[in-house]
Parts: sequence; structure tokens; C-alpha cells
Amino acid sequence: MGNLKIGRLMLGICQTNCYFVYREGKKDVIFFDPADKGDYIYETLSEKGFRIAGILLTHGHFDHIWGTNKLRELSGAQIYAYEAEKVLCEDAAVNVSEQVGRPYTVVPDRYLHDGEEITIADMTCKLIATPGHTVGSCCYYFEEDGILISGDTLFQESVGRTDLATGSMSEIVRSIKEKLFLLPDDVKVYPGHGDMTDIGHEKKYNPFC
Repeated sequence: MGNLKIGRLMLGICQTNCYFVYREGKKDVIFFDPADKGDYIYETLSEKGFRIAGILLTHGHFDHIWGTNKLRELSGAQIYAYEAEKVLCEDAAVNVSEQVGRPYTVVPDRYLHDGEEITIADMTCKLIATPGHTVGSCCYYFEEDGILISGDTLFQESVGRTDLATGSMSEIVRSIKEKLFLLPDDVKVYPGHGDMTDIGHEKKYNPFC
């Protein structure tokens, strides 16, 4: 296994888990899903001596993107998302931000492909497309360290809701069974909401899959 560490901030009206991954002894981080208050995220990490080297999105719902533009402005880091999520990232009606009274869009600097590996500050992860919660939901897998950032696809003994625009229960179950459950049982899963879990536990106890 490698030497990656993972930190968490819980932010926004939906208590979204915002993770940052970094190498032990290093200061560059990859930040996942800036849920809100990009200035607070930047200041908090800067006070700890961290530098934000990249911003990765698991999907484009409002409660995962409200802090993106400010965090990019302050840090200079680029934003990445899965190419199928363009419609949510760039449309305030589809990403539900308009409905909750705070319309918001983000245009990522780069859209990634399914299976594409991305290396930022000597940290490499692979994008795994997991449609279902949204059409362009994805997870990020750090194979060497057995870490999966699962967004709102896979939760501890649950799955993401599928009743919003572009959601599909059959798709999310298929994504989990045919993609995530192929990963080693000891892979640690860090979801967008709630507590962490692992693949082995979910294969045994997740009632949806």
C-alpha cells in the first residue's frame, strides 16, 4: 500500500463530506466536492500548510459544487469532472440549485473519460463512471492505497437517491454491482454523506445491492 492520507470537512446544508487526499509528509492536496464556502475551505487548509493542487467532482448536484468557483479562484487549482456530468455542472435547474433558491453553475477546466487516470501532485487516481444517482456520477479510485471516493453512489449500507433529474435506480445498482463490487473487499469507501465503509461490508450488508 502507499502512503496517502485523507482528511474531511463536513459542509453545507446537506452535511456533505468534502475530502482532501495528500501524501504523508507532503503539503499538496487533491480536494473532492467543495460543497460550500470555498473561502472557508481555502483558509482552513492554508492554515494547516496545505496547498490545493486539484479539485475533483463526483457529480454536479448543488450540495457538492457550491464552493467550487471560489475555491478555484483562491487556489488557482483546476476543476475536473466526468464528461457525462456536463449537463448538471452547467445547468442550475438540472443540478437543483435553482430549486433551493441559490442558482449555481460551474464549468470544469477539464472533463474526464470513464477509466481515465489522472495524476495531480504525484497522486494518481482512476475515474470510475457510476451513473445512477445522476447520469454523470463517478467515483475516484486510488488503487495503490485502497481508497475509493464514492460521492453519492455508494453509502454505508445504502445508495444515493435516484428521484432527481437524470437519476435511475436500475443504473445505480448496476454501477455498484458491475463496477464497485469488483474492487478488493478491503478498499475503504469514503461517501458523500455519512460514515465510511468498505467494499467487503457493502457486498454483504447493503440491502440495495
